[in-house]
Amino acid sequence: MTTLTDAPTNTPTLKLPPLQLGKLTIDTPVVLAPMAGVTNRAFRRLCREYGGGLYVTEMVTARALVERNPESLRIISHDPDEEIRSIQIYGVDPGTVRAAVRMVVDENLADHVDLNFGCPVPKVTRKGGGSALPWKSDLYTSIIEAATSEAAKGDIPLTVKMRIGIDKDHLTYLESAKIARDHGAAAVTLHARTAGQYYAGHSDWDAITTLREAMDDMPVLGNGDIFSAEDAIEMVEQTGAAGVMVGRGCQGRPWIFGDLQAAFEGREDRFRPGVRKVADTVYRHGELLTEFFEDEGKGMRDIRKHIAWYFKGYPVGGEIRSQLAQVPSLAVLRELLDQLDLGLPYPGEAAEGTRGRAGHPKKTHVPDGWLDNRVMSDAHREMIKAAELDISGG
Repeated sequence: MTTLTDAPTNTPTLKLPPLQLGKLTIDTPVVLAPMAGVTNRAFRRLCREYGGGLYVTEMVTARALVERNPESLRIISHDPDEEIRSIQIYGVDPGTVRAAVRMVVDENLADHVDLNFGCPVPKVTRKGGGSALPWKSDLYTSIIEAATSEAAKGDIPLTVKMRIGIDKDHLTYLESAKIARDHGAAAVTLHARTAGQYYAGHSDWDAITTLREAMDDMPVLGNGDIFSAEDAIEMVEQTGAAGVMVGRGCQGRPWIFGDLQAAFEGREDRFRPGVRKVADTVYRHGELLTEFFEDEGKGMRDIRKHIAWYFKGYPVGGEIRSQLAQVPSLAVLRELLDQLDLGLPYPGEAAEGTRGRAGHPKKTHVPDGWLDNRVMSDAHREMIKAAELDISGG
């Protein structure tokens, strides 16, 4: 069981109604953002143990799913007690996306599907994929139509995640959201940055407000710069969003979902774990990763990247951090964690705020001639097929 610490006085709270996605009711209107190499079954379990919400798998490409790539099938696997099985699909070819969603419906692989149009990674956008794709409104519309029509056959709610555009001169979010709505999407999530911002700078919450005002007949969720329950409350109060999606803010902090549930239920309690609780969570995470990969070595290689996130702001010392970042086995992991000063309390502000790599704003690389018009050329149709890679969503 998890315990709560006393909350500071006058902790902000906000009563927020459940999120309705088609036939699905999400009591706590919070969504775990799909993050490659992070939101696997092990991490989702940790998060679910703290609070309610919708917990989405890592992104899987439509092509890999249709080809039954073993790792892709592992990515979309769920624990038996995951009440709502949610997956995110990325694709650039309408036919392949249609086949992937049909497979999900026919084989009962999920209860909810999200489509990703937010990836800012250069190797994807330079081929016209990710957050560059909605600029080509004909291709984007074809993908949306293919996915929503197949999802509707199984009464599976389909949602769309997007960025506000390629850059400030090439915004796409208003038109793209309306296309999604008009084809039956259940909701849209807006990461309120352009592709060019990557994860740097400030998320433009005003864009979420603008989208919500333009889409008052469909839920709009906000994403970007949510690193605490207080951030989420501020976003909802400022924008009127129906809920929030949390990405980097939960890295090394699965308990943020407990904070978010408390805040949206109008409670003031918050999780403020000391070193002992963090250490125990790291070890449990390692155990769950070993189980997920069915390989202790792989589990330990995966837990290493989480160490800095878990101990951000905690005075545990550089030497042991370095050892934990090279941990070879569960036994050594336990031994190293037990060497910490387990009585140290929550360090306060030092453990709060941004985490993960933000990158730097940069010009988004897109194919030659991509921005000349909003319609695909034959050359671009051939080229974009190479954009469907196993990459992180945005």
